[in-house]
Amino acid sequence: MRPETEKITIRVPTKFVSALDFLVEVDDFPSRSEAIRAAIRDLVYSRVELVMDKIKKMQEAEQTLSAMKEFESEFLKK
Repeated sequence: MRPETEKITIRVPTKFVSALDFLVEVDDFPSRSEAIRAAIRDLVYSRVELVMDKIKKMQEAEQTLSAMKEFESEFLKK
């Protein structure tokens, strides 16, 4: 077992277990556990990237709103 790992228990639909077993059988992964770790790793990396993009867009929107408010106070409220 790898260092710094934690055992978790999940319920997975039978069709996915069969697909995992197939991937192991054709030597795409050495074990179910390794396939699941790879899937979780890929999910986490892609979701982190998605979340970071959302945060960046929110920050850009906040900057735009701030600039609009400055423009409004300088030019439209005189």
